[in-house]
Amino acid sequence: MKSKIISIINQKGGVGKTTTVINLAAGLSLQNKKVLVIDLDPQGNATTGLGLSNLENSESSIYSVLNGEKKIADVIKKTNFENLEIVTSNVDLSGLEVETAGDNRRAFILKDQLTAYLNDSRAEYTHILIDCPPSLSLLTIMALVASNSLIVPLQTEFFALEGVTQLIKTIERIKSNLNPELVIRGILLTMYDKRNKLSSQVEKEARDYFKEQVYETIVPRNVRLSEAPSHGIPVLIYDKTCPGSKSYFSFTEEFLNQENKFESAA
Repeated sequence: MKSKIISIINQKGGVGKTTTVINLAAGLSLQNKKVLVIDLDPQGNATTGLGLSNLENSESSIYSVLNGEKKIADVIKKTNFENLEIVTSNVDLSGLEVETAGDNRRAFILKDQLTAYLNDSRAEYTHILIDCPPSLSLLTIMALVASNSLIVPLQTEFFALEGVTQLIKTIERIKSNLNPELVIRGILLTMYDKRNKLSSQVEKEARDYFKEQVYETIVPRNVRLSEAPSHGIPVLIYDKTCPGSKSYFSFTEEFLNQENKFESAA
């Protein structure tokens, strides 16, 4: 079985990227998929959002894998949720760019480590989700090189599309130089406020421009959604019935249906 490696990416912060990683991971695990989350953001929000500490020593985090001290198998941790494991992050990760400056294969470090791990072990993950940092830094490039596909959360606000067109240029560059297999799986509209005319305008623009690449599901602004991470629990488990949960349940379903299409087309 081949694990699907998917990066959740947007170089702008605060667009619901980590929320999407945590809740898609939870949604998939509730459907009996085996999921590994790799927290590649030095802020470590996916780590704390799944109930682990991002203050632990970096020897058991993704940092020690990328600097060559550990293998991925050594740093995978269980979460409190069935079928869902994580490689945690911490703030040391922010120094990696400087530390690897002399390594001309540094863009491939994560890919090489993941490939070795998936080939050597009997890793049964169906999905590996990478939470990228909110920047187009070395860490993001490592994630893009290692992934088969990407999901781009897009906040429905002014200037959101400008940011995405810049991101698409970066993705195209990575495709032509480093990872020809990379595809954008879809764009997920987040933080949607139906009382706000701008939200529906941005939705319309996004659908006109990206067509079928925009998921049907829209994630609303929702208090429970922003509360859940402070409890270290995905909103799908924290409050199953709130609007945020409903949207991530429906997104998980849409994601899995899309996968069936992907596979029948291949």
